[in-house]
Amino acid sequence: MKTVVVCGAGGFIGHHLVRRLKAEGCWVRGVDIKRPEFSKSAADEFRLLDLREPKNCAKAVTLVNGQVVDEVYQLAADMGGMGFIHAAECEIMHNSMLINVHMTHAAATLGVKRYFFSSSACVYRNMQIGEPEMDESGAYPAMPDNEYGWEKLYSERMAMAYGRKYGMTVRIARFQNCYGPEGTWRGGREKAPAAICRKVACAPDGGEIEIWGDGTAVRSYTYIDDMIDGIVLLMKSDLEGPVNIGCPQYVSVRELVQTVADVAGKRVTIRSVPGPVGVMSRNFSNARIESIGWRSRFDLRSGIERTYPWVLEQCRKAGLVRN
Repeated sequence: MKTVVVCGAGGFIGHHLVRRLKAEGCWVRGVDIKRPEFSKSAADEFRLLDLREPKNCAKAVTLVNGQVVDEVYQLAADMGGMGFIHAAECEIMHNSMLINVHMTHAAATLGVKRYFFSSSACVYRNMQIGEPEMDESGAYPAMPDNEYGWEKLYSERMAMAYGRKYGMTVRIARFQNCYGPEGTWRGGREKAPAAICRKVACAPDGGEIEIWGDGTAVRSYTYIDDMIDGIVLLMKSDLEGPVNIGCPQYVSVRELVQTVADVAGKRVTIRSVPGPVGVMSRNFSNARIESIGWRSRFDLRSGIERTYPWVLEQCRKAGLVRN
């Protein structure tokens, strides 16, 4: 039986990844500083470890018999939505860099065979609406829009360097915005789809919701099942170097709001307020991940149809919605 560790297993994507790897017959250890918030982890073993500490990274990859696990999926990071990324630059760079420095070193030097690193589309520069698709090489010359992107770019290079020196197979995915049930939906770390679902759920029919900026910024939103499909397929593949994973459908923030309102069966108006918007546009090629058979199965509407009811239920449980 293949033995794997999912770092960041208490988080949104990591929690879903544990389920998939268990379904594929792996023995899975989940590691995080917190347990999953909304349901029990499916991991065979869950360890509460602060991966900023080198000794904890060694513990994470070492089994009770002294052997190391076959694979590591490194998704642990201090991160959140655009508001958090702009407000917590130092925390992101400090905490996430420590995690990646120590986890990459522990996995490589202790003999882990395969290592997955979750990077981000934030490594790319600002794009203008209508620009041609950018492939993975477009990250250089480097000019990320935020410090989260700079940290991810450095950590990519570190993982590849350790892979070359120690013979560890490294796979790197650059995630686009991921959403779905059991993701953070309030508190400041939530991503745009969850935030908009919450705002629409809490608004009366015909009511008003606030968005940061004028709503013209363009993004791709990737449903969680598609993201997990991509991670698992990439880890099994021979694709070296960073690989984009994201839904090829690009929409403005205003279109995201309209999609959520349509799914909710509500009419809402938008009020623009000052706030961090990020880059103007994203438009990336998925040709590399598609070359190994991956295709996005969920467009924005079908993903929101699965996400909005879950967010609505959380709002009801929290007393934010009465009907």
